[in-house]
Amino acid sequence: MTAPFPALDELPGRPCPIAASLEVVGERWALLVLRELWMGSHRFGEIVAGTGAPRDRIAARLKVLEEARVVERREYQQSPPRFDYHLTDSGRALVPVLKALLVWGREYAVDADDPLRRLSDPRPRTTEENP
Repeated sequence: MTAPFPALDELPGRPCPIAASLEVVGERWALLVLRELWMGSHRFGEIVAGTGAPRDRIAARLKVLEEARVVERREYQQSPPRFDYHLTDSGRALVPVLKALLVWGREYAVDADDPLRRLSDPRPRTTEENP
């Protein structure tokens, strides 16, 4: 399977790895899907509930992330077939980016008086997704 990454010379503007990365994870729902997986939500319904996104958007993001080998599907039930989702090594390598966004968001994007400021900190439930 070929990852859905364009060649750098196919990107508009200045070609660089940041632009290439944003082709895969630069969409809002993609980062929130990664946050949910990092926090331990692996089933589709949990991911939808945690992100607040429409089901079709999450399905589309999961497909792109799986094609890019950032996320993998694992069958947890055979009849009927059901799958859950997990970060790959590539996905786990994005956890420091999520942590940096958390710190930046707390400092610059959330009002200091917001009562949910600290309550909204992700607390990963598993060590599998927490490098």
